[in-house]
Amino acid sequence: MIARYYGKVYSGETLRNMTGFNRGGVSLLGISDTAEKIGFRTTAAKVSFEQLESAIFPAIIHWNGNHFVVLTSVGKKEVKIADPSKGIISYTVSEFLKHWTSSKDRDGIDVGVVLLLEPTPIFYESEAEKEQKLSWTVVSKYLLTAKWQLIQVFIAFIITSLLTLIVPFLTQSVVDVGINAQNLQYVVIVLIAQAMLFFSQTIIGLIRSRIMLRISNILNIQILSDFWIKLTKLPVSYFDIHHTGDTLQRIGDHGKIQGFLLGTALSTVFSFFNFIIYAIVLMIYSIQLFFVFSVGSILYFVWVQLFLKIRRKINYETFHLSAKENNTTLQMIQGMQEIRLNNAEKQKRWEWENIQANVFKLGFKSLNYSQIQSAGAILINNVQGIVISFIVAKLVIDGKLTFGSMLAIQYIIGQLSGPIQQWVGFVQSFQDAKISMERLNEIHQLDDEEDKNKSYVTQLPEDKSIAINRLSFTYPGAGNEPVLEGIDLVIPEKKVTAIVGSSGSGKTTLVKLLLKVYEQYEGEIRVGSSTVNSKEGLKFNFLSHPFWRSECGAVLQDGYIFNESIARNVAVGDEEIDYNKLIKSCSIANIHSFVESLPNGYYTKLGAEGTGMSQGQKQRLLIARAVYKDPEYLFFDEATNALDANNEKEIIENLDLFFKGRTVVIVAHRLSTVKNADKIVVLEKGKIEEEGTHDELSALKGKYYELVKNQLELGN
Repeated sequence: MIARYYGKVYSGETLRNMTGFNRGGVSLLGISDTAEKIGFRTTAAKVSFEQLESAIFPAIIHWNGNHFVVLTSVGKKEVKIADPSKGIISYTVSEFLKHWTSSKDRDGIDVGVVLLLEPTPIFYESEAEKEQKLSWTVVSKYLLTAKWQLIQVFIAFIITSLLTLIVPFLTQSVVDVGINAQNLQYVVIVLIAQAMLFFSQTIIGLIRSRIMLRISNILNIQILSDFWIKLTKLPVSYFDIHHTGDTLQRIGDHGKIQGFLLGTALSTVFSFFNFIIYAIVLMIYSIQLFFVFSVGSILYFVWVQLFLKIRRKINYETFHLSAKENNTTLQMIQGMQEIRLNNAEKQKRWEWENIQANVFKLGFKSLNYSQIQSAGAILINNVQGIVISFIVAKLVIDGKLTFGSMLAIQYIIGQLSGPIQQWVGFVQSFQDAKISMERLNEIHQLDDEEDKNKSYVTQLPEDKSIAINRLSFTYPGAGNEPVLEGIDLVIPEKKVTAIVGSSGSGKTTLVKLLLKVYEQYEGEIRVGSSTVNSKEGLKFNFLSHPFWRSECGAVLQDGYIFNESIARNVAVGDEEIDYNKLIKSCSIANIHSFVESLPNGYYTKLGAEGTGMSQGQKQRLLIARAVYKDPEYLFFDEATNALDANNEKEIIENLDLFFKGRTVVIVAHRLSTVKNADKIVVLEKGKIEEEGTHDELSALKGKYYELVKNQLELGN
């Protein structure tokens, strides 16, 4: 936002990557470092409101202790901020201080965090990105697939409008010709014609609704299907960075855009068409009446617009307070056991009650503004109606209009009022749809995991060894230390390599790099090379991502259990389940007897994320899934840490047979899991400390010995 203010455009995704944005958000240090990379001079400080008044704007401030916003101006009575999620909002000084201040200085004055940014010559000399214009092409191409149905809807709308247009003239005819001439037969004929018109409108409306539902279904399936395709092509690391709610929000955005295009936008187009027709008819009757109606409508529109900023601010406060309320409620329900055990019932209840008091105050404030807006709108409409009624009555008395014309005009005024109210709703809906469209474009503009312009290898070399040369990896983000640094390692083919080390030594990260979850590493990984410095084999970057993963079976610490049957959870990637493989894999994972004891056996449906299963049973299920895949490579990350000794012993014996002829990497703490490995690698602070067999490393009495000395065999 600030770069754009100074005339340079950078996409949100580019800056997120530079700041090290992840599920935890981003730090002020990350924002500061990124700002300096693109040419700003930055200063971060904790200051009082008086000091803030003399700062350089725009600046970045820490908001509500969990969010960053842009401070655009500070006055004696009003402070303006630009919130990326809500737009520009004005606050009184006291309101602003509630959101911004986070602590007190030595003198007891409230202070808050601010990051000041000034552009340097480097900022203006550097090349920014080309501005990505808001594009509706992503959605419009889907509308073209339903163009015939849309043409039918347009025809239906036009016919309905024309039929409705006849109604005021029929009303005038009934009064002026039928009633005045006391011709009942004529009145009956006109009323029958009117009834037929209403019947036709109803039938056309039903047909239109059915067509609209069909278009809606076509759009919904096609747009969401393509969105899922795009998600499956994104790098796996994308899902490590973004919250599940972030993706769900974007799925909801599809519904908003669809609703806007087929609901608000389409009906607004035709309400505008109706407005033009009825406005012309009203002008034919009386220019004076049209002028009065126009003035009243403009006043109504302006009055409603005056409250949009206020409502936006209240909506923002409501959103923030609702999130706090939901969080507190969820904590009370989920943490009830801890609350009761720690005698914190009163404190937690009072916390909830305080939030409820704030919700009531905000609700009352919202009601006040709604009532003022509503009262003003009703007053404008009523005054407009009274003035029009007076003018119409005067024109009838003066003989310039007939009584029938008066009734027809009242009907026309009613038809003109609807579109005015619809346009007010359209403005807000368009704003919501635009924000949703921007969020969707962000996803569709992301690079796929595989570059479309590159060809990838889909065949493994004869030698299945993996050679790692000078591998270093740092998670994105300011101030992050390297997780892996200068790793030289050979993982021999058809052997078991165990990786051990204390927590945080980089074991899981190494496994994820070998599974192509992360790719922004330094150094080189080769498949088909038996020595570290050899240039034989295939560079890891050239291997197709889906193909490589098809050759790998993995059990990670955060493995997911689907809300499916046990059979479907094991045979995840197969449409047709091979039951011989299923039983064999479950037997190796020592879960077959447990499954058979269940009433529905392999057809037993599990709850979301394995509800009802112990942690050990979940791990055994994940092991069965990896074994069922029958892969060339196996990666186990603490795959047996939740198992009891008996289960672990049996599974390790079964796996030892299954590992024959496969390249295996095991990350574990337990001695029983790693002692039979062909090679043990000890990682410490991202570097390899020792390599060798169990006996060799035990004899060294180094890091490996330290890690396992308290375990039974070495302890004795």
